Amino acid sequence: MISTELKLPCGAILKNRLVKSAMTERISNRNFEPVKGHERLYEDWADTSAGLLITGNVVIDRKHLESAGNVCFDDEKMLPKLKSWAAAGKKNGNHIWIQISHSGRQTNRFGTSRPLAPSEVQLKKMGLFGKPKAMNEKDIENVIKGFVKAARLGKEAGFTGVQIHAAHGYLLSQFLSPRTNIRTDRWGGSIENRSRLLLTIIREIRKTVGANFPIAVKLNSADFQKGGFTEEESLEVVKMLDEEKIDVLEISGGTYEKLAFFLLNEEGNEVQESTKRREAYFIDFAKKVRAISKLPLLITGGFRSYDFCNEVLKNGEVDLVGMGRPFITNREDIPKFLKGEIKNLENLVLRTGMKQFEDAAEGGFYARQLIRFSKGKKLKVNMSPLWCSMFLIIYEFRKAMAKKF
Repeated sequence: MISTELKLPCGAILKNRLVKSAMTERISNRNFEPVKGHERLYEDWADTSAGLLITGNVVIDRKHLESAGNVCFDDEKMLPKLKSWAAAGKKNGNHIWIQISHSGRQTNRFGTSRPLAPSEVQLKKMGLFGKPKAMNEKDIENVIKGFVKAARLGKEAGFTGVQIHAAHGYLLSQFLSPRTNIRTDRWGGSIENRSRLLLTIIREIRKTVGANFPIAVKLNSADFQKGGFTEEESLEVVKMLDEEKIDVLEISGGTYEKLAFFLLNEEGNEVQESTKRREAYFIDFAKKVRAISKLPLLITGGFRSYDFCNEVLKNGEVDLVGMGRPFITNREDIPKFLKGEIKNLENLVLRTGMKQFEDAAEGGFYARQLIRFSKGKKLKVNMSPLWCSMFLIIYEFRKAMAKKF
């Protein structure tokens, strides 16, 4: 099953069911443009034969970065570089989609001290995030235009689809959550109002890119926080997305405050034991989605064995299998994995021995590997976990300062 084609509602065809899910590259130049490293990364990933490659966060606003190394699709002048990136990523007949996002209150202080957000609900994590400013109608209008422009530039550059990031606590996720959206206007309150921005963006992008261009959405199953976006609300949003006839729905979960999307099989307390044994973190929620929607379904997180991937595909539990870290630690193995010649991909675990540093160590380790790959270097397994835990903050600061000066 994993090697079979999938025809999407818009008519586009993915050559197989394996997806390289989004992982932030962090390597743009000081003008927020892609560099040769993007081409090198995506050429190598295209060689894995995965049917779909989804880019790391492509932002719509230079003041609201997910990382200081993000590419920002906001200027026609960068089209030649965007075209080179797109061409590199689709060289083997696979798709390459851009993941477009706005970080909202999850923009760190290196980007802005007063990020825009649905409401003035501050993210309190390590002192890295300023108090947000509640968006007015003009701000919301600009965000809609920004998403549409990014999608248009992506299509003009030759990317073959877009994924709208409405998960992981970024801006669209913030609008969906009653914990971060306490507005009383048409953009807040009921789940219908909180979904309005996401649905408006989808509709405006569809008008711009046409009926035959894939549009995907990444959505949280839940925020895993008291007073946050719940499974019940997520299912209501899924029903709305079903009406919009998007092409792929990717299920994930969590925010910067609760990193459910970053858990390991062996360690994550939030992940049910039954789910851990079955590899995929969000497979139980996928069954609930299947009961109410016919959207092509992608799940990322935990997949490691060939037999299990084929089992969930054959059973119709998902239509696409997403992987992130294996495209770093097992990049050379993936072509043989797709053929069934390699049955299992290793799950590399990095531990500092200090609980409060574990997430940062994982993030730093994989970020460093992507930067190495972009320079043509090989995987380096032997890295200090403690140094990795500090890497992202140091790197963000240096990258941000280099762009300012």
